[in-house]
Amino acid sequence: MPFSKLGLFSSLVKGTQAMGYTDPTPIQQRAIPVVLSGKDLIASAQTGTGKTAAFALPVLNRLGPHKAGNPRVLVLEP
Repeated sequence: MPFSKLGLFSSLVKGTQAMGYTDPTPIQQRAIPVVLSGKDLIASAQTGTGKTAAFALPVLNRLGPHKAGNPRVLVLEP
């Protein structure tokens, strides 16, 4: 499933493609829709699997110009 099928703004999808990423990793496939829906998420995955993008892309999407409101984000990491 490509990033374009996850519900991200086209500008974010283009950005991932420009960086050479076409398909999300398993953690990204599972996490991005949850974060986009505004639900809380606790996730764990091995180093190098794309966890940062798994929360950063949907957070940027929610903060984008087309979404009104006051999204809140809490990222905890060791």
